[in-house]
Amino acid sequence: MWILKVIMCVFNGVIFLAGGVAVSVGILVAMSSKYLRIVLDHIKDSPPALAQVGNVGYLLIAVGAVLAIMGFLGCCGALCESKCMLLTFFIIILIVFLAEVAGAVIILLFKPTANEVLQKLNQEVVDLIKKDYGSDDAFTTVMNETMSQLTCCGYNNYTDFTGSPFQTTTSRYPESCCRSNGTCIERNAEAQGVRGCFNSFVQLLEDNAAVLGGVAIGIAALEIAAMVVSMVLYKNVGK
Repeated sequence: MWILKVIMCVFNGVIFLAGGVAVSVGILVAMSSKYLRIVLDHIKDSPPALAQVGNVGYLLIAVGAVLAIMGFLGCCGALCESKCMLLTFFIIILIVFLAEVAGAVIILLFKPTANEVLQKLNQEVVDLIKKDYGSDDAFTTVMNETMSQLTCCGYNNYTDFTGSPFQTTTSRYPESCCRSNGTCIERNAEAQGVRGCFNSFVQLLEDNAAVLGGVAIGIAALEIAAMVVSMVLYKNVGK
């Protein structure tokens, strides 16, 4: 019986840590998708599927938080030999497992089409930058924050800002387009060659999908094992 308790505590300790990782990745995805959602708000008839990127981040945060709580609950249930806690642990872990499967399906369906759909938005986003960057404070602020976070410049590159209110007024380009300390004029921006936010965002999605996939597989295996052990403990409590 004590061996099962130790196994249960080890499983739930790992699940607790994995929950923390899921929350961290979810926060990163949700924050990075803010720019995309703001841009889509300015574009008519934008693909609704793209707006779900941020929802995947929120799903990860919710699942990670529940996993952390369940890891604590599972350890307490095993050590205290509480049938109620063990049964509650089993039910909630089963629900979380099904939610993870749903999240994995969304990611697998979205990833192959992300690059294609974002490419179709290329001209619309560039036109929006040339029209609003430097004149629309909200859009300008979001663009600057996104370029700073993703270390990118424009949608494709610095040329997206050519003819924008900011560039026309100042004869300069955003500081994110130049890594050097000098004034970000066209010559410096061209020499720096900072990549566009489109490529940075797609790379972020791919990196997070790979991390999430590895974490999800590990968590799924641990959850199945933990559910089995919790049921064995549940049946043996009091014997």
